[in-house]
Amino acid sequence: MADRVVETELTRGVRLTSVKAERFKTGCLSVTLLVPHTKKTASLNAVLPYVLRRGTARLTDMEALAAAMDDMYGARIEPAIRKKGEVSAVGFCADFPDGSFLPGRHDILSDVAYLTGELLLTPATRGGRLRGDFVASERQNLLDDIAAEINDKRSYAGLRLCENMFRGESYGVSKLGTAAGASAVTAQTLTAHYRNVLSTAPIEVFYCGAEEPERVAGVLREALAALPRTGSFTMPSTSVRTAFRGGEKIYRETVDVTQGRLIMGFRLQRTMEDPNYAAMAVMNALLGGSPTSRLFLNVRERLALCYYASSALDRHKGALFVSAGIDFDKFDEVHGEVLRELEAIAGAAFEPWELEAAKRAVVSSLLASLDDPMGLEELYLDRAILGYRSRPEELAAMCELVTAEDVAKIAADARLTHTYFLTAEGEGC
Repeated sequence: MADRVVETELTRGVRLTSVKAERFKTGCLSVTLLVPHTKKTASLNAVLPYVLRRGTARLTDMEALAAAMDDMYGARIEPAIRKKGEVSAVGFCADFPDGSFLPGRHDILSDVAYLTGELLLTPATRGGRLRGDFVASERQNLLDDIAAEINDKRSYAGLRLCENMFRGESYGVSKLGTAAGASAVTAQTLTAHYRNVLSTAPIEVFYCGAEEPERVAGVLREALAALPRTGSFTMPSTSVRTAFRGGEKIYRETVDVTQGRLIMGFRLQRTMEDPNYAAMAVMNALLGGSPTSRLFLNVRERLALCYYASSALDRHKGALFVSAGIDFDKFDEVHGEVLRELEAIAGAAFEPWELEAAKRAVVSSLLASLDDPMGLEELYLDRAILGYRSRPEELAAMCELVTAEDVAKIAADARLTHTYFLTAEGEGC
């Protein structure tokens, strides 16, 4: 039986998506505030849910919070900070056992909803501000996380490409912000930011579990009743550029590595004027986003030019990224082969089985999300931010209808604007 999905406006600027699904033994609840992702606010956004998660006016520290969650049969409520294009998604995600499996059919949903509301609305304060010791501790944790970004060289290469490729655009800022931005976070600035976000940000609430949507809405209205709602609640958007001048820019950085990291950044141009998200997903799977992709089968396996090769698509920004782990002297060969594979797709020079395999990969991923409450939460959050109405199963059906011409059109529209190569001192590219 298909899931029952009901969307409800809980109050001004607060929308609940409730998915009634009885096949899970656990429930999922998230409360997400959607705010612009900017260089000025990125670190404030990144640290905020972690400070709120440190304690409330009633449960004043993490020990008291942990005890409260133990009493809720091990329910977990965790901070969440996600970057969706140029939108920061800030809030909490919870998972908890379904009440029907608990003694006396315990009303675990109410417990989790009220505690989530408590974390969001009545944080621990001193002198009217968020506790300075909590802010100082989480600020240092954030600085440590920013400093540690270089340790994962593949991820670091992606961050450095974005910094250069989207210079002057908010998208180029890491979801954690910058060290300078993190260092500037104080109890005073974070409290002011918290109050502003709480009053003005549109909020997406998601529930997946066995409860009836009408009851879920009633519980959450009560749990979030104290929300101050004074803004216009405009959904933040992502700026998408569709016209570019000049050729490809190549950046090279040397660090102590034993393997080169190549990442190439493409912009989708006219594609983003009327996005076909199904075709975009299939094209990415065909290029490098699946085990049967052309990058994997040809560049990695047949030609043995790299240790890994894959592609990723940000449909919010209209950006396509190809990354590869390579020997230092293979830069030119791999760079050229990536472009040849993209050109082949743009010319529809691929076999029917390749297209079918790409479609199967995308469809399987979408349908797999139906069996994962947190996977569903992610898809419905993307859906809300992008503004399309299709459900995951409907998007999967659209992917089945994608043609070779659809895929070729998107590949032909991809323009390589920036390439970044992380290499070792004294090694060429």
